[in-house]
Amino acid sequence: MILNKDVPYKVLLPPWIWEEAKDQQHLKKLVLQYMRHYSNYSVKSIKDGFAICERKG
Repeated sequence: MILNKDVPYKVLLPPWIWEEAKDQQHLKKLVLQYMRHYSNYSVKSIKDGFAICERKG
C-alpha cells in the first residue's frame, strides 16, 4: 500500500491540553508531548483543535 505523504492527517487534541496551556509556547510543548503517542506522525501545525500532521516513513 502506498501512502500519499502530501495528504495531511488530523489528530484530535484532548481538551485538557487547551485548559492546561498557559501560553502559545506551553501549548506547543503539551501538543508535542501528547503526540509521542503517535510516533508515526510529525506535527506541522495546530488548527481548530487538531494537530495537522504528516505521516513519517
